[in-house]
Amino acid sequence: MTETAGPDKVATADQIGLSAREAAAPPPDITPPRDAASWARKVDRLEVDHRSERVGVRGTNVAGRRLTGPVQGFGKMWQKTYLMDAGPQITPEQAIATWREHFPEFWPKGNRFAGALTGINPGDVALLDLSIGGGVKLSTGVFVLYADAESFTLMTPQGHMFAGWITFSAERAGDTTTVQAQVLMRANDPLYEIAMTLGGHHKEDKFWAATLTALGRRLGIPDPTVETRSTCVDSKRQWRHSRNVWHNSMVRSVLQTISAPLVGLSRLARGMNSRTNG
Repeated sequence: MTETAGPDKVATADQIGLSAREAAAPPPDITPPRDAASWARKVDRLEVDHRSERVGVRGTNVAGRRLTGPVQGFGKMWQKTYLMDAGPQITPEQAIATWREHFPEFWPKGNRFAGALTGINPGDVALLDLSIGGGVKLSTGVFVLYADAESFTLMTPQGHMFAGWITFSAERAGDTTTVQAQVLMRANDPLYEIAMTLGGHHKEDKFWAATLTALGRRLGIPDPTVETRSTCVDSKRQWRHSRNVWHNSMVRSVLQTISAPLVGLSRLARGMNSRTNG
């Protein structure tokens, strides 16, 4: 992994957040761009219906949450890029089509992504169960902000580990196709910032490197190699967003795991009482 200082000219966090909101909802009274169908409609809060639920995924800490970009995050802003040379035989369209259709299959073991059965499409809400150790799964989700033939972007909700978006893309560079995942993020709250500093960034890098490696093998690349680049875009922490900790999905997931047996016993007792009274 290489870590570099930020470029000489980088858009401010406010500029980055504004561009994302504008892109998700084109201003009225203008002709929509040709790729308008690739953007999700503007949403105020995430909704989770029966089509988003999947067996084996808890699916908590998603419904009713707002979307968050780096502007709404707490920690330092990072841009992380994971690159893989897919060779001359694979086109960008082939790479992205495979990635979109089989996205959950490339995730490291122990992590679950439950999206729509039709793959990755604009406006989808996917549910996530992520392994955080100790038998606990962090339950959260992502929103598909954009998807076309050569790229797709996921955006995070309140309570996720980080506030930001992840863009998966492929492009032709000379005689070869380069596939990449790029994350623009801030840790969502002070607890997540501590966790990211104490190993979370390393774990995040391993996660996406493993994902691209699995994709490469599916594409027929004999020995996929992933390059990781990490750039600190803004070293300041946004203390005005420290109260994001209220939505922390890690804390809520731990509490939900601990309380699950008690909830089950309570439901069993109510069922027995209703049969007895009936």
